[in-house]
Amino acid sequence: MMMQMLQAGGLEILTDAVRTPDGSNPKGYFEFEAVKDLDKGPAPAWLTGARGKAVKIVSSLVRWLPESHDYQVIFMTRNLDEVIVSQNKMLADRGAPPDEGQNDRIKRLYETHVEDTLRLLRGRRSVSLLVVDYSQTLARPAETARQIDRFLHGRLEVDAMAAAADPNLHRNRSGMG
Repeated sequence: MMMQMLQAGGLEILTDAVRTPDGSNPKGYFEFEAVKDLDKGPAPAWLTGARGKAVKIVSSLVRWLPESHDYQVIFMTRNLDEVIVSQNKMLADRGAPPDEGQNDRIKRLYETHVEDTLRLLRGRRSVSLLVVDYSQTLARPAETARQIDRFLHGRLEVDAMAAAADPNLHRNRSGMG
């Protein structure tokens, strides 16, 4: 959803469209395959060409961003019970039924990962960080869009960004807290 909002706001997205939309993500994934190699060695050549563009990087790979660049990171948090429900549904849809008995353990691992990643990002001089919540963005998209626009120095189309936050995509709810 964040990448959809940024694109709607007028920010150029770095994507190769290799991973196409599907039932789990009907509006697309907005991924760039080369990102998956961040942890494989020296600073990737594509990073310089990404300046001024939005690049989707999963949280487990942000630690590999080299200090030789400056980054404006928008870190989207989400209710972890919902993340687990969504992941389990994706696994089931791919024919690999999840072991739901592991949900509590997985949630604890996710919690630790998010805490560690945010601590790392906050501690890096090369990172400006904005943390936004998925549910709050859906509940108040204009507020989040304005917040992001300020963070990115007022160059986005805020109304278009807010309109891109599609509550119909919030399908996998946890039913918890």
